[in-house]
Amino acid sequence: MAKKSITTLLLLIVCCTNSMSQITKTNPLYKTILIQDSLLFSVGFNTCDITQFDNLLSDRFKFYHDKDGTSDKAKFLNDLKNGLCSYLSRKQVKRILIKESTEIFPLYDNDTLYGAIQNGSHLFYESPESEPGIAKFSHVWHLENGRWKLSTSLSFDHQPYSDYQQQQKDTPTFDDDTAIKKWIRENKIPILGIGIIENGTLQQVKVFGELSKGVAAPYNTIFNVASLTKPVTTLVALKLISSGSLGLDEPLYNYWTDPDTASDPRNKKLTTRLILSHQTGFPNWRWMKEDKKLSFEFDPGTKYQYSGEGMEYLRKALEKKYKKSLQQLADELIFKPAKMTDTRYILDKVTDTLRVAAGYDKDGNRYETIKNNTPNGADDLMTTIEDYGNFLVHLINGGGLTKEVYQEMISKQVPSTRGKHFGLGIELYDLGSGETAWSHGGSDSGVRTLFIILPKLKRGLLIFTNSDTGTNVYEKLIEHYLGDSGKKIIAIETD
Repeated sequence: MAKKSITTLLLLIVCCTNSMSQITKTNPLYKTILIQDSLLFSVGFNTCDITQFDNLLSDRFKFYHDKDGTSDKAKFLNDLKNGLCSYLSRKQVKRILIKESTEIFPLYDNDTLYGAIQNGSHLFYESPESEPGIAKFSHVWHLENGRWKLSTSLSFDHQPYSDYQQQQKDTPTFDDDTAIKKWIRENKIPILGIGIIENGTLQQVKVFGELSKGVAAPYNTIFNVASLTKPVTTLVALKLISSGSLGLDEPLYNYWTDPDTASDPRNKKLTTRLILSHQTGFPNWRWMKEDKKLSFEFDPGTKYQYSGEGMEYLRKALEKKYKKSLQQLADELIFKPAKMTDTRYILDKVTDTLRVAAGYDKDGNRYETIKNNTPNGADDLMTTIEDYGNFLVHLINGGGLTKEVYQEMISKQVPSTRGKHFGLGIELYDLGSGETAWSHGGSDSGVRTLFIILPKLKRGLLIFTNSDTGTNVYEKLIEHYLGDSGKKIIAIETD
């Protein structure tokens, strides 16, 4: 029976932890539970006040210890009274909470708060001079008739503190969630999302930080990913090309011509290939020009120049040809088949706005959230780490494209910058010894996003941040997750 109970409890804790409903230190519930913790240990345990324990423990209290077995309330109080407390004055046993380890997860029945899970670590001293021991704990607190009572306690992973310290020295920062939270605060990044791809599958999704003060960011936080929109629009077009309904080198003026370039014969040279490899001759955005009009700055197909306008040109051509919005085309060709349920080109009633990460500048000032009513082929895609990670896995595994079209996507179409090349919708790195990498970044106000794929190894890293300072964390993340290949990429970008 005890084993069944503890298994049920652990499943509950895991479920709550994975849902990322952890509250912050400024939340009133966090402070309430820490007060209960102090009453239990600082007032109760450390002074051996058995009455205090009796008042704070639920009548249905269960205690699970990895060394001493299980206890109900009566046995626990009896063991405490006749054990540690029988010679407390001699041993001076003391418990100290490691506050930075504390995590609080609220428990709701529909909208009614009925309890909380408290996870953390604590030290135990048998005397002021002795080396402390350390253990992890999980407490389930319940509201009973308006009072907080401890109903379940798990105490486990007991070890000498010196052993624990050595483990911490051996643990890389990025395998330590507490260290990452501290790190992103130091870099003024409200939310960091990480997706890790191994062996062609999305192995891990990690999200750290707060949506707003006191509200932890969930694992399925929705980010604006800026120019990471472009590879998604690219795959929409390449799937249509693979189906035979669109030609890679077919002139797009057959379907649409921008009014600003209608009188320029060079618009007849524009093809999907030239747009996806950024050889249109267009500027990045027309609004950046003095006259705010779209025009050619060189002949299409003669050189590389990164352009969001080109992707928007393609979007409008596709929508004219297929008589569907880019959102509809992406739904049919990518989002629904890949179960990307949280990915949208537009912010509409389908989007769970409570999970949307607002963008921030370097001083922590919040930008206004972009609310597009019309899809943009180049920018402002709203998605999650999990959804976009699944998209990248799909891309690694062929993207649902014909072999011919897939090969075009990953082939060097045009030299770009720093010795790199652009394929179709992705930038290509030559890392030497036959190793390549695919990448794309995104940068808008309050948005810094990036992915890097090592196709030969079927490995990848996805980084989402919602701050102008987001690039501050790229280098360490790339080195940690991509090793020597990551270092080569950093060398290319910083040489």
